[in-house]
Amino acid sequence: MAPSLYWWGKETHRGTPVVVKMENPNNWSMVELESPSDEDFMYPNHAVPKGGRNKNAKQLTWVILLKAHKAAGCLTSIGSAFFSLAAIVRRRVASGRTDSTDTMLTENPTMKSRFYTCIKLFLWLSLILLGFELAAYFKGWHFGAPDLQLQRLYALTHPFAVKDAFDLLYSRWVLIRVEYLAPPLQFLANVCIVLFLIQSMDRLVLCLGCFWIKLRKIKPVPKQDPADLESGDGDGYFPMVLVQIPMCNEKEVYQQSIAAVCNLDWPKGRLLVQILDDSDDPTTQMLIKEEVHKWQQEGANIIYRHRVIREGYKAGNLKSAMNCSYVKDYEFVAIFDADFQPNPDFLKRTVPHFKDNEELGLVQARWSFVNKDENLLTRLQLINLAFHFEVEQQVNGIFLNFFGFNGTAGVWRIKALEESGGWMERTTVEDMDIAVRAHLHGWKFIFLNDVECQCELPESYEAYRKQQHRWHSGPMQLFRLCLPAIIKSKISIWKKGNLIFLFFLLRKVILPFYSFTLFCIILPMTMFVPEATLPSWVVCYVPATITFLNILPAPKSFPFIVPYLLFENTMSVTKFNAMVSGLFQLGSAYEWVVTKKSGRSSEGDLISLVEKQPTHQRGSSEPNLEELREEIKQQAQSSSRKKKHNRIYTKELALAFLLLTAAARSLLSAQGIHFYFLLFQGISFLLVGLDLIGEQVQ
Repeated sequence: MAPSLYWWGKETHRGTPVVVKMENPNNWSMVELESPSDEDFMYPNHAVPKGGRNKNAKQLTWVILLKAHKAAGCLTSIGSAFFSLAAIVRRRVASGRTDSTDTMLTENPTMKSRFYTCIKLFLWLSLILLGFELAAYFKGWHFGAPDLQLQRLYALTHPFAVKDAFDLLYSRWVLIRVEYLAPPLQFLANVCIVLFLIQSMDRLVLCLGCFWIKLRKIKPVPKQDPADLESGDGDGYFPMVLVQIPMCNEKEVYQQSIAAVCNLDWPKGRLLVQILDDSDDPTTQMLIKEEVHKWQQEGANIIYRHRVIREGYKAGNLKSAMNCSYVKDYEFVAIFDADFQPNPDFLKRTVPHFKDNEELGLVQARWSFVNKDENLLTRLQLINLAFHFEVEQQVNGIFLNFFGFNGTAGVWRIKALEESGGWMERTTVEDMDIAVRAHLHGWKFIFLNDVECQCELPESYEAYRKQQHRWHSGPMQLFRLCLPAIIKSKISIWKKGNLIFLFFLLRKVILPFYSFTLFCIILPMTMFVPEATLPSWVVCYVPATITFLNILPAPKSFPFIVPYLLFENTMSVTKFNAMVSGLFQLGSAYEWVVTKKSGRSSEGDLISLVEKQPTHQRGSSEPNLEELREEIKQQAQSSSRKKKHNRIYTKELALAFLLLTAAARSLLSAQGIHFYFLLFQGISFLLVGLDLIGEQVQ
């Protein structure tokens, strides 16, 4: 009888010994004493070539069992994660807490209600049409190609054709689609496609400009560096600098920002720090006042200002501070928000650019983030802001000497502020307002990409949503107010064109308009009106290319390229709503809500700054590190006791169901790319609508 060709058919084996250690089903390890080769599996036991080895059947069995156990463990983990997610969703839905229950709405109730009603109308219409289309599909109306429907219509109009009520009704519906619905929908789609391509070209040009800057190593260089303070050289450039920190009820971060500015490396006699406190919470006022008093005892030149009437929000706060009589003694003013922590050499790296450059009005530094890896929301924000600073601000600063002031981490020439009209409370983007007016008066700006100032990103979707609403409604207010001044100004024609068409219309109006209209309204509607079409390159290839360009300044974020694309389309709802409210002067456009901070790095930074203080004035008590730790701990506990909730966002949920319904309809037409885009975009809206993307409150 021929020998068996299967090595596991023998009872005696020669193979590689294996030691398997298994303490329990979840904790096992395997040690292979000598690694086998692939040839060992090709021969029977007695046919092993000279010098070869064979495998042991028990060894293979153990390996297969252990691999199967590991796979089962992974499936169990995935299953438990889904069950946990389902439990979170169930509790969130049961709580019934939606964005409409928020007591500090950033949106006008009337506008919110109308906008939500329109979305619900589209949703119900799509559900009805989906049922209608499914019934037609099973009646023989197939949607693989438009001509099939027309042939079916011709057949139904034949005098000898057999007609039933449904066929007559559906044929009438198709004729209505072809004659009345498809043409305007296709026209609107074509308009949005043109706007989309124009905006994509703008992004491409900005990226090419950034590439040129990197290739030629172009960067602003000061004409003379300041002298080293320890060298005793008295000829350095150390003008009088005023530092302002506007804040309002931000007790999570006030210590770190005050400590950071008090440790700026600048002659004490030529530096004054203003803490501009708009807090209406007595406890917060007391804590900030005590912190200022502590640093005064340390020898810092710092004063505390509090406004009883909070008019004009941040702009009113800064305007009030600039009216102080002693401001006339200072030449420059550096502004930092309450969560910003400048490095000690910040002024030494920014102020020298003003020397012998009388046309320069602003030096802006870029932001860095202490919590960029906190959750998915902060990672996605990092991509946007990295592109904003690395590409938009840097390119505009190098080639145009103009960009929008970021409101913080910048140094202004006080003369430029005064000549431009000072701070105005007419919009919620006072930083962009003063930048546009200064540009119209001929002042130039410099952006320093290599000077960073640390700050925080919003960690909850609620805080991020309110921030984005303010950032996108304010420019529309400003555009209405500034348009006559831009047209009448004495700047060159191409600068007027850049301000009107690129700075405002393209990047502030067109971007949120086409993003929401094209991908959230027109694309789902083309599934129910297939006579109007969107090419695959509009749905997939161009957005993927632009997303790739956006993510280049943050290369470590490439694993999040797909979530970023979907999330940006999801945020288009908030941005479009904000744009409309700002453009038409709705009440929500004038609402100012301070972005919530968490004070992630406050304790570590505060400890390091306290340890850096070597001397103390006579009669002043040395800062007690334990007391500082205890105070921070108590603040964290008190903030955690506040009622924080995850909410359900109704507009996002309605759009999620609209997109998922359109995805189901697209299956009838076998539109692969459209189906996958609608499916994943609908899931993205669903996750955001259930508030599962940012900070999760236990």
